[in-house]
Amino acid sequence: MSDLFDKEALVLSGIKRSFTQGEKTLEVLRGIDLTIKAGEIVALVGPSGSGKSTLLQIAGLLEAPDGGVIKVGGTDCSSLNDRDRTQIRRDSLGFVYQYHHLLPEFSAVENIVIPQIIGGLDKETAATRANDLLEYMALTERADHRPGQLSGGEQQRVAIARALANAPAVLLADEPTGNLDPNTAERVFGLLLKLVKGSGLAALIATHNPELAKKMDRAVTLVDGTLQEV
Repeated sequence: MSDLFDKEALVLSGIKRSFTQGEKTLEVLRGIDLTIKAGEIVALVGPSGSGKSTLLQIAGLLEAPDGGVIKVGGTDCSSLNDRDRTQIRRDSLGFVYQYHHLLPEFSAVENIVIPQIIGGLDKETAATRANDLLEYMALTERADHRPGQLSGGEQQRVAIARALANAPAVLLADEPTGNLDPNTAERVFGLLLKLVKGSGLAALIATHNPELAKKMDRAVTLVDGTLQEV
């Protein structure tokens, strides 16, 4: 295995998060430790309400923990200001959600081009990469279609391509096939895994589907605020 695949792409150490409800304090995360290397795909499983989405939000620098350290690509993000956190999210993190969140007024290819232009690429280079990703996702013929003209599976494939457009170091996905029928979900997930493996990035994917979890390199379960290897 090359040095690239030995790199620690995402490190969570001692992550804590609690919420106050009236006079009660709910401890959702009680000191989470997790390391994911480049090229590794990890399933995050656990019952509804266990804190999977909260953990993904924290790993993605969208929510601050009450305590602990977050490292993305070797950079300690724990004490970064908002501007630097935004830059890390833009350059090093990709996000896929249960709902695609595509911009409805833009075509499939434009939805993939836009984040690249925001990231500093010129339009021509961004369009080339966007079309390459759409070809990989078997969507070349749908490049000029708007989200409303695409099926649910096609929309999610565009969302996956968009998440990988800026070549992130880490992909974070929250039930990425949760809104799809079983056959479509399996196809989309297969393309996602193939693309992630081919890119050599790290991925943390929350899922309720045990069959999908088995297809990943390993799985961790979140129960009572603690993380355990499955």
